[in-house]
Amino acid sequence: MMNKDYTPVSCELYSEYELHIMHQDHLKLCYLGARNLSRIETLLPINLRTRKKAEFLIARSLCGISRVLRLDRIRSIEPREKTMG
Repeated sequence: MMNKDYTPVSCELYSEYELHIMHQDHLKLCYLGARNLSRIETLLPINLRTRKKAEFLIARSLCGISRVLRLDRIRSIEPREKTMG
């Protein structure tokens, strides 16, 4: 039984997250945070996880803070340009 509050993302979108993890792409994410407030943050996706019949993105912020975001709460993703260095 799927978590009744969770809306599964498409296989195509899930695969896109997997590719960004493999390529270590930083992503500008817009997502619903606490109290359903929109947040925009640049994160490095680390892994995907399924827990209690919902899917999550494990990521790290630019200042090293870990984030666990439910995939259906992410509203948009935008790959960030890689910098040379």
